[in-house]
Amino acid sequence: MEALKTTHRHFIVYKPYGVLSQFGSNDSKQQSKKFLGILHDFPEGIMPIGRLDEKSEGLLLLTTDGKMSDFVNSQKVEKEYYALVNGAITDAEIEQLKLGVEIGFNGKKYVTKPCKAFKLEQEPNLPVRSKKIRDDRHGPTTWISITLNEGKFRQVRKMTSAVGFPTLRLVRVRVGSISLNTMQVGDVIELADLRVRD
Repeated sequence: MEALKTTHRHFIVYKPYGVLSQFGSNDSKQQSKKFLGILHDFPEGIMPIGRLDEKSEGLLLLTTDGKMSDFVNSQKVEKEYYALVNGAITDAEIEQLKLGVEIGFNGKKYVTKPCKAFKLEQEPNLPVRSKKIRDDRHGPTTWISITLNEGKFRQVRKMTSAVGFPTLRLVRVRVGSISLNTMQVGDVIELADLRVRD
């Protein structure tokens, strides 16, 4: 008898600021937190592929396919972030980010792998964030793009801080070949297939 083929379901989400990249628990400490379930009635067995921390926004992939999740998380797939940093970052610091910087991870020192990084020529066309970001009266800011093949906890924030430019806003805009494009905050789109490679 032929085994039944499991049909997996896949979604892309524009995770809002202030929402955790997980589904709720009955833990009393988390009662005041916001979870992905507020965005959509997701199917049973759904899991986020990787995470964005509570204060980060942007593209989050969800699937019921554990193998797909493992593949995307296995450092083979690029993840691109737009970071608004505090200060006028220079080419020298961008070069440091590209080559790798030392950050703290799990109580140990860790040197990030080489990555792609550059300054954005103009402010990206992103939806306004729900929580106000400080304005230019407090000094200059710079938008940069960072593309990683790894994803340590709060890595981009730690990297920009390591070169002296803390991140004020962080938005993941691309995972592999999937981009935010014109998605708005809180949008949920179901895909027939999750192709992260062209």
